This record gives sequence, C-alpha cells and structure tokens, in this order.
Amino acid sequence: MSQYRILWISLTVLLLVGAIVWYRLSPKEIEVIVAPVERGTVEKVVANTRAGTLKACRQAHLSPAIGGQLNILAVKKGDKVEQGQLLLELWNKDLVAEKLLAASEARTAQAQAESARVQAENSSRETKRLQHLIKIAAISEETLDKARSLAEAQEFTYQAALATAETSEARQAVITAQLERTRLVAPFPGIIAEIHGELNEYVTPSPPGIPTLPAIELLDVSCFYVTAPIDEVDAAKIKVGDKARITMDAFADQHFAARVRRIAPYVLDLEKQARTVEVEVEFTDLKEGQNLLAGYSADVEIILEERSNTLRIPTQALLPGNRIYVYQPKTGRLEERTIRTGLSNWDKTEVIEGLQPGERVVLSIDQPGLKDGIPARVSPEKSTKK
Repeated sequence: MSQYRILWISLTVLLLVGAIVWYRLSPKEIEVIVAPVERGTVEKVVANTRAGTLKACRQAHLSPAIGGQLNILAVKKGDKVEQGQLLLELWNKDLVAEKLLAASEARTAQAQAESARVQAENSSRETKRLQHLIKIAAISEETLDKARSLAEAQEFTYQAALATAETSEARQAVITAQLERTRLVAPFPGIIAEIHGELNEYVTPSPPGIPTLPAIELLDVSCFYVTAPIDEVDAAKIKVGDKARITMDAFADQHFAARVRRIAPYVLDLEKQARTVEVEVEFTDLKEGQNLLAGYSADVEIILEERSNTLRIPTQALLPGNRIYVYQPKTGRLEERTIRTGLSNWDKTEVIEGLQPGERVVLSIDQPGLKDGIPARVSPEKSTKK
C-alpha cells in the first residue's frame, strides 16, 4: 500500500471522527413556542385575593314586627313582587274587631260633636237676638245673662265633643298601626328568594342577640354589584371611580365593564388569612338578558393605569432581570436580550426599549437547554400568530 493511500485513509478517518465528535458536542435544535411583539393596550391592575361574590343591589331579610300565627302566606319562592305588596299576614281577628269597634265609636263621637256644634250655634244666635231686644227694653238683663251663660256652656260642650271625637280617631289610628305590625309588605320591588315558615306556624322576630331565620328573603335583581377582598397593600392604590373588569366562572372568558363604587373604610383581619379591604364594583355596561344570579363567584381587576398603542409582549416571556429570548428566523437560532419594560400585568408587559414590532419572543422559557445562540424551530401549533 502506498504512502498516499495510507495518508488518505487516515485523513478520512480523522474527518469522520471529527464529524461524530462535532455532532455529539454541538447543541441540539429545540422546539419553542413564540409570540409576536405587537402594539396594543397595557394596563396596570390589581385583583382580588379571594373569590368575590355577585350581589343583588338590594337584599332584605324580612320578618313581622311582632310574633304570631301565620294566617296568610301570599307569595311563594321565585315570585316577583311590587313595592307595598302583601307578603304575609299573622292572625289578627282580635285587632280587626277592635278596629271596627273603634270606627263605630269614632262615628258616634263625631255625631255627638256635630249635635253639640248645632246647639252651640243656636245658643249664640239666640244671645244675639236678646242683645237687640234689651236695647228697646223688651227683656230684662237677667234673661240676657242666662242666654249668654247657656251659649258659653254649649260652646264648651261642643269643644269637649270635638276632643272626644279626636280621641276616638286617635285610638282608631293606634289599632290600625297595630294591625300593620301583623302584616309584612315588600319594601321594594324584587323576587322572593326564600320563605321560612308555613301556614299556621308561629312566626317571631329575632330577640336581641339571638339570630333567627327571617320569614322572607327578598332580592332586588334590577341591578347587581360585586364585592371582593383586595390585599391591604393594593387597596391604598385604588380610588372610587376607577375602571374595572368583572369575570365570573358562570360566563367563562366573558368580561364585564365596571367601576369601583365603594372602598371599605377599614381592614378585615381574619384569622389565618391575609388582611384585606372589601371593595364594591358595579357594572357600567350590563346588557339586558344577562342571566345573573346573586351568589355567583366573581373576580375583579381594577385598572390603576392604562396605555394604548404601546409595544407589548406576553408577560410569560420575561425571565428574571428583564431577559427574553428572541427567535431569529434567518439563522434559525435564539438570541438572548435584556429589555426595558414599563407597565405590566399578569398577561401583557409594555416594552420601552430592546425590541421591534414583528419580532418573535419565546414563551416556552422553561424549555430544557434554552440558551443564547442555540438552534431552534418554531412549534407550528402552539405559537401565537400576529
């Protein structure tokens, strides 16, 4: 074998060995999920720490003012009622009878007062006639004095009869008020949510310090709001009137525009829980036909600051130190960069410096082997498009 042939074989073997070593030591291509750098809106928000609750704008736990046997139950669960509509009535036949008696007594007293008025007026006219006759000496002074005394007595009798009639009317009003205490009426329009009690059962209001179930629970579902706990650290940043968003599990990814209407003036200190402030958020553009039910769990995002038409990326692309990986389609490799950011939330982060619109950043930052310059290919199914 010639020396040239041996040399050629040796070179070939060395090249093969080098290619194998290079292949084994060179970084392997990885698959990444990317998203485009784009323009849009970025918000600085705070959110509730625990699930909030959807509440009807008014809710009343109603019971009669006095205890008694339930005689009339005029509604059932789910009924819509108007303001002032009778809900229930306790047994009150004794008060009804007393009211009829008081009305009869009031009519009698009024008739007696009217009779006394007529007599007083007659006596007054008679006195005036006698005053004319005494001028021509047709009667004595004694006769005139008696007529004057009688007129005064009749006037006092009339005033006493009037007072008696007024007392009778007042007593009638007292009995009417007692009757009202046996009736429960709707204080506002709404829907009957619960009824605790059946006909002929004994119903009683709660004694002081001893809570009992209300006879009827009434909801005003003409409007709704959400109450949610906000961490005490974030609460100081919120103002009444701030824009907000409401989401509910019952409506999947649907968002509802809202605004902050009230911030509690104190911090809740519950055992084994973070200290929070209750914030109430009301709907600002609730369309008709939304099947909202009081008691739904709800989450709120309160918008503290907002910038529109700004450069942004998904927040999940950020690594500690504001580092990101950019996919370079020309070289098929990843480039590590440090960017300057602005407003940020869990979803989007504003980019002030370090990226251009249309570039694609890596979202799969937990990918093994991720580093600057590594070959990569874009996952066609999972990557988001512009």
